[in-house]
Amino acid sequence: MGVQLHASNAHIQIFLPRALVPSLYRFSPLNSLRSSCNSAKTIGLRTEKGFRKRKLRVLASSSNVAAPVWDGWVPDKGSKAPSLSEIFWPSAGAFAAMAILGKIDQLLAPKGISMTVAPLGAVCAVLFATPSSPGARKYNIFVAQIGCAAIGVLAFSIFGPGWLARSAALSAALAFMIFSRAVHPPAASLPLLFIDGAKLHHLNFWYSLFPGAGACIILCLIVSLFVLPSSSHYQFY
Repeated sequence: MGVQLHASNAHIQIFLPRALVPSLYRFSPLNSLRSSCNSAKTIGLRTEKGFRKRKLRVLASSSNVAAPVWDGWVPDKGSKAPSLSEIFWPSAGAFAAMAILGKIDQLLAPKGISMTVAPLGAVCAVLFATPSSPGARKYNIFVAQIGCAAIGVLAFSIFGPGWLARSAALSAALAFMIFSRAVHPPAASLPLLFIDGAKLHHLNFWYSLFPGAGACIILCLIVSLFVLPSSSHYQFY
């Protein structure tokens, strides 16, 4: 039985017992050939016997080589170390954002409401540290914030407080973000915050606009001031 390997313009004919064909792709010399053929994007494997042809095609990219198990525990080798500017401006922007929201909290304190809720810390991380990421798009932010907050209110009104409301709300929030193509990870915590936060229950469906979406308007205005000084837009993630 002949087994023919096609890699770019190179053709190699190898004859092996039929039982070894399933493991051919893991054969070390072929793996070496795959890694050495920089111009080859795919590898095709074809088996033939007599006049009847049986085809087995394995398509693989050169980037699909199994990575060491510890690769995910170290910094990306292809990323460069952030500059001082890329560290300073996001940090300064986050400080300014929380300071402004804190001052607004002082004005709203007599009404018993607050603009500084925990998910806004994650929003700051997305906006200031990775402003070019999909999660930092204005569409993603506001659609996800409003929709997920409303889902939290609806789940609480149907199931009341407890694990069922939290589970249903989080599941529905993820489905909503994926369906609307507005994935914004910090918004997933808004339903849980409402269900577990008794001081927010009086807001009812106003919670979909305040504090999440309202605070994000302020954050988007601030980030426009702190992202512009860096020409690289912090693209080191």
